[in-house]
Formats: sequence, C-alpha cells, structure tokens
Amino acid sequence: MSQERYGIPLVDAIKAVAAQLIVLHHLAWYWPMGDGAAGLAPWLARGQAWLAEHGRYAVAAFLAVGGYLAAAALAPRGLPPDKSPLCLIGQRYARLAAPYAVALLLAILGAALARQWMEHESIGAAPDIWRVLAHLLLLHDLLGYEALSAGVWYVAIDFQLFALLVLLLWAARLSGRHRPAGADFFAPLLVAALALASLFHFNRDAAWDDTALYFFGAYALGVGSCWAARSAMPYRGLLAIALVGGIALTADFRPRLAVALGVALAIGLAQLHPRLSGRRPLAGLSRTSYALFLVHFPVCLVVSAAMQRFAPEPARSLAGLLLAWGASNVAAVLFHRHVERRLARWRPSLPPCLAIRQAC
Repeated sequence: MSQERYGIPLVDAIKAVAAQLIVLHHLAWYWPMGDGAAGLAPWLARGQAWLAEHGRYAVAAFLAVGGYLAAAALAPRGLPPDKSPLCLIGQRYARLAAPYAVALLLAILGAALARQWMEHESIGAAPDIWRVLAHLLLLHDLLGYEALSAGVWYVAIDFQLFALLVLLLWAARLSGRHRPAGADFFAPLLVAALALASLFHFNRDAAWDDTALYFFGAYALGVGSCWAARSAMPYRGLLAIALVGGIALTADFRPRLAVALGVALAIGLAQLHPRLSGRRPLAGLSRTSYALFLVHFPVCLVVSAAMQRFAPEPARSLAGLLLAWGASNVAAVLFHRHVERRLARWRPSLPPCLAIRQAC
C-alpha cells in the first residue's frame, strides 16, 4: 500500500459514522414518530434533542473529507496536464448525478405514497417538471425550488465545491504555463485566498449558504490537509491549517467549522502515521454512505407514514424509528449494488473525456 492510501481507513470510518448521524438527525428532526418515541423515557427525549440539534454537524465532516479526496484525486497542487477543467467537472457531475437522478425518482414516489397515510411538513408538494429539472441540474436551491428530499442541497454544494476547486487549479496552471514552478505556487495561494474569504466573510453570512462560497473554507481545510501531508514539511502545513482554523473560530465560533477543522487535521495526521488510521471495519458502510445519503429520506418517510397510519402508539413509534434506520441501511446496500455499481460499469464505454475515473 502506498503512503497516499494510509489515511483511507480513517476516511472510511468518518464517512460511515457521519452518514449514520445524518439519518438519525433527520429521523429526530422531521418525523412525528420521533416525538412519540421520545415520550417513552427522558433519555430518549434527550437523545432526540441532541440528534436534532447536533446531528447536522456531521455534514461538516463530509465537507472536509470531500476536500481531502478531491485534492487526492487531482495532481498535487494542480490539474493533471492531460485533463481540461470542463472534462473534470463533467466527470464529477456524472458521478454524482446518475445515482442522484434515480434517488430523486424514489423520493417522488415515496412522498406520493406517504401523502396517502399522513399529513406532515416533511412531505412537500407534488413537483412539476421545472422543479424536477432544476434538481437534475443541481440548481434547485439557487433557483428557489423546494427540495424534493432532505440532503439534496449537499449534492449540489459538493458539485459546486469541486467545480470551484478545479477552476482555481486551472487558473494556477495557466499562470504557470511559462514557469514550471508557477502552478505549485499559485494553486495553494488561490485556494488559500478563497478559503480565507469564505472563513471570515461568506461563511458568516447566511445569505450565501446556497453557494459553494459559504462552505469553501471547510472544504479547503480538507484540501490543505491532503497537500500538507504530502509536502516536504507536513507538520508545518498542518500547523498552519490549525492556526488559520483557530483564528477563524476565535473570530466567530461555528461548531460545524470546528468539526471540519478537527476532521481535516485528523486525516492529515493519519496519513503521516498509519497506525492512527487503524483498520477498515467500517469500509462497507463507507462504500454505501453516498447511497444512504440519497435513499434514506424516502425510506424513512414511507416507514414514518405507515407507522403514523397503522401503529401510532408511542411504543410502536420507537420500533418504527429503529425499523426506518435499519431499512435505510438495507436500501442503501441494495441501491449501491444495483444502481451505483451498475451505472459505474457504463463509464468505460463513454468517450474518454466523459468517462469517470474511480478516483473522482
């Protein structure tokens, strides 16, 4: 195993745990059977309150991990010389959007079924063609459309973040066209400049939270962690990341940013010290984390509606919560196996510029 892969077991664990927390957060936040289960015991009520309030911070872990993996997939501090930025952005869109489109169909069908059994704010209105098209283009938040499923905003943000990083690296490559070392200098400079703007301005203004600019600071912490761990002076790089993150938190403490900073530093250290990364007991859950992110909402929605209609008692509500959580994970395994993997098999038959590399 090469040194570049030392951090992967820890990344697997972070992705697996964060995905489970997102599911539990949505169960605690959205569904009426969560309130029924919380009424059974004080510790259940406290658990529901904690998940509803703090479970969403797991998204910050995904942001840092996403930045780390994006930097690892690209050439150090620059783009592969044989890849255009539009090609890489197209690859990323296809990687995200193909299973995402299937998940949107499941979300629409699940909401239609749930409407037959209960009325709840978690069930949106039936979509028209323009709303569906906006979701397929990952523009729904920017155009002001109501989300078809919980968490689809993150898919759009992930795509925006990757595209923004690629464009920054492309700009650095252009600047270094006549100077071979230019890209190595300008790439981290451009990324750091936008990261600072995000950390100290955009991320402190909720008006920007539909755009990548709001989240780029957390994403760049992961990018910087990857670059630092692969540099000639890794500890200085990680220390610089810790100092910038600490100053940003001192200026305006944001729990999500604290989570992203901690995850970014942990991944960087794990790449330098393989023993910190451990083994891979959660590799399976990591592989299905994107599938779980996509399909858990319609599964939980249908289970919640069924329990509300046919078994509204509090004791059965707890059973319904556990059933929804378990069913979401089973559905994620099936979705990964029969949708994500089958779609992935079509990629080699595409033209080279559109074929999706496994690293993306």
